[in-house]
Amino acid sequence: MTDDEKYLQELLAKEAAGELKPSERFKIPAQDMPTQDGVARRSNINEVAEGYTELEARLEAMRCLRCKTAPCIKGCPVKIRIDDFVGAIAQGQYDEALAIIKENSLLPAVCGRVCPQEVQCQETCTVGKKFKDPTQGVSIGRLERFVADRDTGDGSVPKVAPPTGKKVAIIGSGPGGIVVAADTRRAGHDVTVFEAFHKPGGVMVYGIPEFRLPKAIVQDEIDVLTKMGVEIVCNFVVGRTRTIEQLMNEDGFDAVYIGVGAGLPRFMGIDGEHLVGVYSANEYLTRANLMKAYKFGEGSDTPIAMSKKVAVLGGGNVAMDSARTAVRLGAEKVYLVYRRSEKEMPARIEEVHHAKEEGIEFCILQNPKRILGDDEGYVVGMECLKYELGEPDDSGRRRPVPIEGSEFTIDVDTVIVAIGNSANPLIGQTTPGLELNKWGNIVVDEKCKTSLDGVYAGGDIVLGAATVILAMGQGRTAAAAMNEYLAG
Repeated sequence: MTDDEKYLQELLAKEAAGELKPSERFKIPAQDMPTQDGVARRSNINEVAEGYTELEARLEAMRCLRCKTAPCIKGCPVKIRIDDFVGAIAQGQYDEALAIIKENSLLPAVCGRVCPQEVQCQETCTVGKKFKDPTQGVSIGRLERFVADRDTGDGSVPKVAPPTGKKVAIIGSGPGGIVVAADTRRAGHDVTVFEAFHKPGGVMVYGIPEFRLPKAIVQDEIDVLTKMGVEIVCNFVVGRTRTIEQLMNEDGFDAVYIGVGAGLPRFMGIDGEHLVGVYSANEYLTRANLMKAYKFGEGSDTPIAMSKKVAVLGGGNVAMDSARTAVRLGAEKVYLVYRRSEKEMPARIEEVHHAKEEGIEFCILQNPKRILGDDEGYVVGMECLKYELGEPDDSGRRRPVPIEGSEFTIDVDTVIVAIGNSANPLIGQTTPGLELNKWGNIVVDEKCKTSLDGVYAGGDIVLGAATVILAMGQGRTAAAAMNEYLAG
């Protein structure tokens, strides 16, 4: 028995006797997640984080104070009984832990990997507050991933109620759509998911890279829907192939859920964005992930720039994904250009850390003024300005102010714009009576119902920018309302 194994047994014995004090739990070292070497992983797309061992998971779970008020649950968008599933892991009861999670979340292997726990459940963790750092709280997401990865999938297909004769259409197969499909199918409705791309999974497939979220995990969830009897139709663009009005009035669907995300990329409106070598992050990541450009010459002919020097504009998770993907596609130099300081970056701390380990150069307090091209229309450089931080803006972050006369040029052959997305206008343009806000997002009530009877919506198309778990939370709310509506 190793020293760590002895330590765990001592802690368990004290806990069983009711003698394990909070001060002793605070002394249990936070368990780091094993990862691939920072240099080695630049040349592969395998998952970076390798997951906890059983001993690491149980020690991490022992750090939980089992607070009576369970503030972590209040920070969880779908209200998982976090203290109970963490406690079950500490005791080695992994099946029970997973069952507790699945009461509220259908995608634990996904959420455990990509959700920003440090600004959700971990932000309210008492242990993190003790150390004045949410990243030092109990690693709830890593523990969720640990038990999810142990799931063999045997007998995990949810039961389906007898047929109701009602038909439900789900537009979009992202996390929200998956939840709505499962919950409405469980109620006995005939459910069809319409996906615009050639493969289901939404942003989990086209947007999040393999090294953060293996696609086999997403496919497992899609397979569960298929086993439940959900029909999935790909290459079907609602608003073009068929409109919502046609689905309901001609094709016999009684209720519709819109979960199409926010897929219209934003650009900066600067000179040179038309040049060859300028990508939106959406296009770049879709080519790399869904269309497997990383296999260029080995089974994939997806055209993508074979870049040497890349500038990624933005400071969120999508910017990190783009920069880290560029490294894996062979770029010799990747610059992450962000107009605020690192403190204001919205990206997850873990993603920033991994990006730095992989050699990405952070160019903070800088922003492009124009993109430079050659006579043939190809990107050859970028003129930038230096910035300083002024007073806080509406987001609460200090506003970046350009420094006059600070222009400088960097040599790049590719520019990836990762400054966010807007709502695709197609659904709004082809659905009379559907209420939108000034940004083009769908307006819903507290039950995720739109202005049209029988039509519900959630995720990015409603919130503008949502995490996987927030989209799932809205999906669960919408599904409950849809089931109630169809029963009436």
